[in-house]
Amino acid sequence: MEKEVPERESPFATEPIGRLILKFAVPSVIALLVNSLYNIVDQIFIGWGVGYLGNGATNVVFLITIIALALAMMIGNGGAAFLSLKLGEGKVDVAKKGVGNAVALVTVVSIVLAVVFLLFIDPILTLFGATDLLRSLALEYGFIIGLGLPFMMISAAINSMIRVDGSPKYAMFSMIIGAVLNVILDPVFIFVFHMGVQGAAIATVIGQVASFVVSAVYLPRFKTVHPDAASFRLNGRTCGNILTFGLSSFITQFAITCDEGQPDHDCHSAGHRHRYPAHHRFQLRCQELQAGEKSPGNFPHRL
Repeated sequence: MEKEVPERESPFATEPIGRLILKFAVPSVIALLVNSLYNIVDQIFIGWGVGYLGNGATNVVFLITIIALALAMMIGNGGAAFLSLKLGEGKVDVAKKGVGNAVALVTVVSIVLAVVFLLFIDPILTLFGATDLLRSLALEYGFIIGLGLPFMMISAAINSMIRVDGSPKYAMFSMIIGAVLNVILDPVFIFVFHMGVQGAAIATVIGQVASFVVSAVYLPRFKTVHPDAASFRLNGRTCGNILTFGLSSFITQFAITCDEGQPDHDCHSAGHRHRYPAHHRFQLRCQELQAGEKSPGNFPHRL
């Protein structure tokens, strides 16, 4: 049996609350802001190097990324909550098992999700709104992104527990290194090697792999617990607690995919307005632009 972590080793037990908020909140906010560059940078460089069809294709694939991140947050935040609660109760052995089970669970879930997505990528992208105009680009981009899903999910889940372990700056570094690599490699693959959306996807996955490596290296260096091989054996009760604690994070993240956007100005014959999802309205706009380009004397308007 491991001994209880002494209070003097835990900053949560000794440091002022205001200092703790700054110490943990600021790195988290910075990391989230920098990490948001993944999609923003892809959109900017793809827009310049490929055009609006490339942007439309990446928007369709982005939905699977949101779903994957929702699952990762459920497991990661659930594992972080489990770790905090058990450490507070002085049950270090149980806390250690929670960390190991969270890592093992997100690994299994991420691999299954990636395999299912890659096997059924065409119908899934159709379900997400891919039209014939966008399908080829979406398949090129989506296949590579699908290969990187496990790296992204495992890294995101481990990062949540790294913060709870008292290393918010390390978690921030893990996220920033991936985003920075993506920013550097995007223009190289798109403009130098002329790889289009495939280049953007490869740059994204390389960044995700880098974040994964940095996060994984931290596992044997946990301050509060020391996961061993036995702690990674999945336990139904422990996994159930982790998923329960992280359910709210999953719902919050997954709700992004359910956004219907603003009402469209087109009407049914009965006078009722259509309500299309934002990505579907974008695809309709792409079709209008394509038709305008093919019609003599018509000039497409800017998006």
